Amino acid sequence: MKSFDVLIIGGGAAGLSCALILGSAYNKPFASDKLVGIISHQKNSALQTAELNNVLGFKKGTKGSEILTEGLQQLTDLYPQIIQIEKEKVIEIVNENDLITVITNKNTYTAKIIVVATTPSNLFDIKGLLQYVKPHPAIPAVKEKIMLQNSNHLVTKGIYVAGVLAGFRSQYAIAAGSGTQVATDILTEWNGGNHTMIHDVIE
Repeated sequence: MKSFDVLIIGGGAAGLSCALILGSAYNKPFASDKLVGIISHQKNSALQTAELNNVLGFKKGTKGSEILTEGLQQLTDLYPQIIQIEKEKVIEIVNENDLITVITNKNTYTAKIIVVATTPSNLFDIKGLLQYVKPHPAIPAVKEKIMLQNSNHLVTKGIYVAGVLAGFRSQYAIAAGSGTQVATDILTEWNGGNHTMIHDVIE
């Protein structure tokens, strides 16, 4: 059974953004020994049918499906230390004794921290998290979307939620920013509570 310091569930805008930020910290002493993984399930991502014309830095006609594919490749190219788990769906979470067990349709993993960044579908069915499900307040009720109850992304000890599932509106930039916020919160925790952000600069 593989054990992670952080295991991200979901390979959309929030999940990939979270993974990229955590990966970018690998050269920092407080993060160099951390094992991060992402269960990169993308099948139900809203980006599959999106065209991202109103996102800063994206060219007109950029397809969400392209971003999903390119995001995984970017993660591979820049931060190969992050383990990508493909073609698995999480079915249950067991949170006990400061360690979280993540059960998929194929394997079982453990993690100190998980980040749930799946789509806000009312078909959400991960056992162990259903008690946190509530109607999404920022999406029209007719669409029947849900969120996980949280306080500043934290659902309960060791469990973060990111993206639209955290209660934010369904916009790419918002979801990506949410995933980034969670990553910097985790880095801050690893860094002894010192507020931590990771920036690359031109030499």
